[in-house]
Amino acid sequence: MSRREARVGGPEPTVAPEVTSNTTTAGGPGSEDFSKLKDKFMNELNKIPLPSWAIVAIAFVAVVLVLSCCFCVCKKWIFKKKKGKKGKDKGKNAIDMKDVIDGGKTEAYKDDEDDAETGLTDTEKEAEPKEDEKLGKLQYSLDYNFTENTLIVGIIQAAELPAMDMGGTSDPYVKVYLMPDKKKKYETKVHRKTLNPTFNEQFTFKVPYAELGGKILMLTVYDFDRFSKHDAIGDVKVFMNKVDFSHVTEEWKDLQKAEKEEQEKLGDICFSLRYVPTAGKLTVVCLEAKNLKKMDVGGLSDPYVKIHLMQNGKRLKKKKTTIKKNTLNPYYNESFSFEVPFEQIQKVQVVITVLDYDKIGKNDAIGKVFVGLNSSGTELRHWSDMLANPRRPIAQWHVLKPEEEVDAQLSTKK
Repeated sequence: MSRREARVGGPEPTVAPEVTSNTTTAGGPGSEDFSKLKDKFMNELNKIPLPSWAIVAIAFVAVVLVLSCCFCVCKKWIFKKKKGKKGKDKGKNAIDMKDVIDGGKTEAYKDDEDDAETGLTDTEKEAEPKEDEKLGKLQYSLDYNFTENTLIVGIIQAAELPAMDMGGTSDPYVKVYLMPDKKKKYETKVHRKTLNPTFNEQFTFKVPYAELGGKILMLTVYDFDRFSKHDAIGDVKVFMNKVDFSHVTEEWKDLQKAEKEEQEKLGDICFSLRYVPTAGKLTVVCLEAKNLKKMDVGGLSDPYVKIHLMQNGKRLKKKKTTIKKNTLNPYYNESFSFEVPFEQIQKVQVVITVLDYDKIGKNDAIGKVFVGLNSSGTELRHWSDMLANPRRPIAQWHVLKPEEEVDAQLSTKK
């Protein structure tokens, strides 16, 4: 019996839970099936692996959705509040957009009515001339010598000229010539940094009285610039057939917008001047030329420069540069020296001539310019600057003039 009891006592613990289970779930067969199904589902769910990053991602998305909803609700609430405030202010100070549009239309209609009255369209309205720009005025004198058949033009002064330089001033000079021939042109001295220059210079034109009526006197005021083109400030046209030459005429006239000169462009030349008084040495450096007139069939030239030192109409010395082939913008940088004693430097002239080299025929002169005694305008200014700055090279650009014009000036100023 003891062995049997031991056998029976052994399995009792395993049987007891089963009986207990049956007694606790003794609510009926349906409850037992539901419990088994639940246990099976939970076991299957626990078998599904769910990584930690997935949990974090789900949590992040949930937080973002919540914050977005909160933001939308707040924005809608604030917008409603502002809208209500605007509605209150609208009756007091707010401008009705309808009134603005209607007002704009009304103003447009008014403008159209004004234009209709004046007869101006939009294009014509834009092109309506502004007030004339003030260019200053020029005082000049005219006299005719019937004995010598000469017209004497006096350039007295200018006033209220516009400022052409950065410093608020100008460097004015006046160019004088007769149209339509333009054979002889004169220039006054350049007056530095002034808008009211006094010239007091006279120029003589030899012209028969019978031909004088068909000519026009041109007086053009320029602003001098050492390193670039001189700007025309304004001009005065005097028709000779309207002038009474029975007495001297002296009058002021307003400057008008200057017309471009129709003279053919011959080009420009740049050279430097240097004088050493102690050594009596004058140095001319021919630097370069630009925009020279086309002299060859191919549309180019073979330019070189000839330099003459003159005194009393006589050529004392002659120098010339090398020839630059097929170019209208030659670069030389060639230096030439002349011995000129200090007591003679005020009596000499340096004549610069640009020529086109030709193997077969005569070398044609393209243009010419001279500095020194009896020079005028920019040429005189260059010479004066050289004398005022001894031992220092002074470079400047000059406009080339027709050979006949320069030769005429040289012959009349001996």
